[in-house]
Amino acid sequence: MKGKRRKSREAALQALYQWKLAGGTAYEIESHFRESEEYAQCDAEYFTRLLKGTIAEVESLQGIIRPNLDRDFSELSPVEASILLLGTFELKNHPDIPYRVVINEAVELAKLYGGTDGHKYVNGVLDRIAAKLRASEIR
Repeated sequence: MKGKRRKSREAALQALYQWKLAGGTAYEIESHFRESEEYAQCDAEYFTRLLKGTIAEVESLQGIIRPNLDRDFSELSPVEASILLLGTFELKNHPDIPYRVVINEAVELAKLYGGTDGHKYVNGVLDRIAAKLRASEIR
């Protein structure tokens, strides 16, 4: 059974995917998701924090992600790009969530929604990002 936070991450991933493909504001996307069944099952406050925070910080987050990629950010699939943005946002802004939990949740999202080996790529990239953003926690 999935917890409310995991469901929030899933809904945020779907919302970010929609944002990447169709555009719109965080407010418009959130309004759309408020009507969905997924939204009713998640931690609404956490969903909003993930969605709005990731969109607001997208340039900064991409700046953190880019040095850890083997290709240009624009070449990532929209799913993997969205998962990396979410994971990086959580690593950067939620030190109360252990880095291993953030990475595990991102890997699980990649297994569900990403390409065949996308979860391995997401895991490797977020491991490198965590080593920088959460160095004291990892030690």
